[in-house]
Amino acid sequence: MSPAVEGNTTSSATSTTTTGTDEPTPSPLPIHQPPKPISALPRPHPKPGYPAYKLRLECHDLIHDGANIFFSNGEIAHDLLTAVTIVLSTLYKPSQSNSHIPPTRSVTLILRAMGGVAYTTGSELDSDHKEIHLSLDYIAKIPSEPRSRRRHEIQGVLVHEMVHCWQWNGHGTAPGGLIEGMADFVRLRAGLSPPHWKKEKKEHWDTGYQHTGYFLDWIEKIYGEGSVRRINEALMNKRYDEETFWTGLFGMQVKELWDEYCKTLSENKTQQQTKDGKEHDDGVLVEKDGQKTKDHLEKVLE
Repeated sequence: MSPAVEGNTTSSATSTTTTGTDEPTPSPLPIHQPPKPISALPRPHPKPGYPAYKLRLECHDLIHDGANIFFSNGEIAHDLLTAVTIVLSTLYKPSQSNSHIPPTRSVTLILRAMGGVAYTTGSELDSDHKEIHLSLDYIAKIPSEPRSRRRHEIQGVLVHEMVHCWQWNGHGTAPGGLIEGMADFVRLRAGLSPPHWKKEKKEHWDTGYQHTGYFLDWIEKIYGEGSVRRINEALMNKRYDEETFWTGLFGMQVKELWDEYCKTLSENKTQQQTKDGKEHDDGVLVEKDGQKTKDHLEKVLE
């Protein structure tokens, strides 16, 4: 008797009995069952990301001292990408459509000799393509000490200008101080504030730049994470009306918010005087550079 044939069904051993033709009786073939269908698993929705964009670079004078400093104090592609990532992650949460984010399609960084520090504008093509003009003359004057000072300052300026590429402005009606203050708020939150920035009492809340930036930072701390994001997004579809804008967001007029913020500066000044027995820097609080810059950038890029 021969061994059994393996298959999906039980088969008997091959018989040695012969028929009239003296041929052996064949064993039955195994019956193959069709595979059972695998139930379709639900496909997970992809995690929303930020809109695609392009980054470009132009340098009008490669032998300028500022150009040499710029190219030798950073990783250009990485620093530009980091600046955009900081801005988008601070001002927006991604969605499937991202219709709440300005449709900026490209940013061109133009390095050239000029007065001032930097400015941002739409390109000749259209307003969805932005240009950041950065002064080589200014870069050449950035102190070389401490060693990280130049890159820190260049990164801070890039973040500030990138905000202007991706922020809302109430169809052109928002105060300039709020627009500039929001840019410096993002720079402050990124740990890129320069050593000369100070928290100071000013007569008006919209003095702009770091003065309004510190004010917005206070709002973010008092009213919760995402408060400045709400301010920005409120400027997406509406024209700015100071009588209703701030009360709609925080239940108070901006002048009342500013007064509350200024009180904290007075309290901090008094506490500093009590602690040290003397007044420092004319009672002005000075924002110091810290180690948080590197930690923040690493967290943003995770």
